[in-house]
Amino acid sequence: MNKTTVSDTDKLDEQHYQAELYKLQVELCKLQAWVKHTGTRAIVIFEGRDGAGKGGMIRAITARVSPRVFRVVALNIPSESEKSQIYLQRYVQHFPAGGEIVIFDRSYYNRGGVDRVMGFCTDEEYRFFIDEVVDFERWIIESKTYLIKYWMSVPNSEQLKRFSSRINDPAEHWKLSPLDLDARTRWYAYARARDEMLDRSDSAHAPWHIVDCSDTQRAHLNCIAHLLGQIPYEDLPHEPVTLPERDESDAYDDEGALDVRNFIPNIY
Repeated sequence: MNKTTVSDTDKLDEQHYQAELYKLQVELCKLQAWVKHTGTRAIVIFEGRDGAGKGGMIRAITARVSPRVFRVVALNIPSESEKSQIYLQRYVQHFPAGGEIVIFDRSYYNRGGVDRVMGFCTDEEYRFFIDEVVDFERWIIESKTYLIKYWMSVPNSEQLKRFSSRINDPAEHWKLSPLDLDARTRWYAYARARDEMLDRSDSAHAPWHIVDCSDTQRAHLNCIAHLLGQIPYEDLPHEPVTLPERDESDAYDDEGALDVRNFIPNIY
């Protein structure tokens, strides 16, 4: 499907967006119950330029589900010990057990992007990775693990707008690292690295799915709906829940007992 250009007048109504997002989040809860019940394993990878909205997308997915089922992995720069490991080792140790969905906020595909462009790996190390990653992902899938890969696409003008917003918002300064700013100057180097990585690692068993992130709200709805369609889950039957009455046989003034404790001040 081709991407579409969305103008400001085409933005979703906030109430409509929240209503549609809630419906999808309910379905994610059904997926969660099915994954836990069946012992299914799934890996969801989010890659894309800085400012594409990976963090916001992951928060939209995980807002109403259990972090013990939907587990988010966002690795820091490798330690000296990790640098001495086999490259994929630090990622494989975070792969899901039965009943888990692991979401990677950036993944082993760092080797095809930032590592390559910034010179954090040698040409030989990059070539070895890109030559072997398709077979590696075949092994994941043949191990009965779902693997879903998303590239979040953001145009130059939108990245510039989002970076400028971060600069002017003290609550978002932390999102702009020196590496992010350097990546801005290397836009075309990253574009070429992206294109080769997508060409070489797009396969029938583990295809890349491109998410148009120029409109954040539409991106959230479209991507979550797509994700739900990648795993054939079922809405499991469950017994209706009835809240039991409180046992009053050993009642005491438990709330009054807190009056002598150290409460935080009410300043709002």
